[in-house]
Amino acid sequence: MNGAEKIKYAMDEFKEIQEYMAVAREENAVRTYAMLKKKYVHIKALLASLDVDLTDIDEIKE
Repeated sequence: MNGAEKIKYAMDEFKEIQEYMAVAREENAVRTYAMLKKKYVHIKALLASLDVDLTDIDEIKE
């Protein structure tokens, strides 16, 4: 997997995690939200280390 593929994969995962987090928040699923947030932080750190600008794609902003 080359650099561009890694970035695309991580961005796709980031988008999906944010969608799940939004649903978990709506349903007041506190434990589920906390688990998703761990993955969200991990992927966010990975994208930041790859110099991806998260300004426009980070909907959760935590």
